[in-house]
Amino acid sequence: MDSWRRTWWSVWTANFVTSIGIQSFLPFFPSLLEDLGLHDRAEVAVWAGVLYGAAPLSAAIMSPLWGSLGDRYGRKLMVLRSLAAITVFVGLMAFATTPWQLLVLRLLQGMFSGFIAPSATLVSIAAPAGTQGRIAGSLQTAMAAGSVVGPLVGGFAATHAGVGSVFLGVSAASTVAFALVLAFAREDATQRRQVDGKASLRQAVRDARRDFGDLWANPRLRAGLSIVFWAAFALGATSPILELHVRDLVSGSTEDAALMTSLLFSASALVNLLAMPAWGRHGDSVGHGRALVRSALASSIALAIQAVPVYGVLLVARVLFGAALAGSAACSFGLAAAETPVERRGGAFGIVFSARTLAAAIAAPLGGWLAGRMGVAGVLLACAAALAWSARGLRGGPSAGQRLPNARSAAGG
Repeated sequence: MDSWRRTWWSVWTANFVTSIGIQSFLPFFPSLLEDLGLHDRAEVAVWAGVLYGAAPLSAAIMSPLWGSLGDRYGRKLMVLRSLAAITVFVGLMAFATTPWQLLVLRLLQGMFSGFIAPSATLVSIAAPAGTQGRIAGSLQTAMAAGSVVGPLVGGFAATHAGVGSVFLGVSAASTVAFALVLAFAREDATQRRQVDGKASLRQAVRDARRDFGDLWANPRLRAGLSIVFWAAFALGATSPILELHVRDLVSGSTEDAALMTSLLFSASALVNLLAMPAWGRHGDSVGHGRALVRSALASSIALAIQAVPVYGVLLVARVLFGAALAGSAACSFGLAAAETPVERRGGAFGIVFSARTLAAAIAAPLGGWLAGRMGVAGVLLACAAALAWSARGLRGGPSAGQRLPNARSAAGG
């Protein structure tokens, strides 16, 4: 087997296993908090949101630094660092005795365990030039497939062995992933940046600030970012409290509610995975701006339907939400690509990714806080309204393309 194929195989498997692990415990923070002694509904909702959003928030802050260090000291090292952090910090969550301990561990997990960006970079520099798109897409498939399987695995384990056992299982799985990457992944050291570390970091900050300013000056991209933000916000605000919503709709034990919640997460993730290529083709056909608006409006309708107090309706609406939300992921990057020259596309993609990550981090605690005051159904309707409102600023139709202000001078400077 070629060296690059071995690298791809090991990193793909590590991403798949790790994604299953991470997704296996995210839906069940309410149950874990109750095991730790919290019983007030509003308090559980707030803490579930805070814990859900803590890791994305710290990851969003630290990702640029890890990327800079990876360029200088090695992307394989950054992948191993992230997997080792999951092994340690998620494993320690099994022994947490207070919500505050869980919060600290989630923050540390986000700070040190971001594995998506270094994994993509490691495989990209190893693969032949003609396979870049296919290889990058395959890694996203690994992540999405893990999102489908993870909640089901977590629901089964939590029901039969307790939520604490899920954390230990994730730690063991990430150890296996670490071993795979260590043994089989290869990196060409000549591809690293041979520059002063401090100067590189300062330059990265300046470039990111300039890219954001230019991107924000483009009205179509600014409107697209609004949709991306509110789509991610809607997902992040409703996911941590979905188990509480299920409990309100079904009569039965907490274990039954956990399994039914797992079904919601996995079904939505599966449809999201299947719908993403179709949204990409739709955006290529009608224009990514128009497709992004349609995705936002369809997602808004699906969110509103989820407020209907019937579990069967919730399940169907959540599946529709997963299918509609796939358009945000596929078409937001398509819009950014159409509106920026090739030499500035990486910066534009990075800002789109940051908008999604920061929205998820903000949404989780805010969604929990709102649920304690307006109920889960109220949060669903509020997110639906915000997402529909965000679509107003982006007119449909094919993009004019290459409209990033000062692109030529920025590329040359």
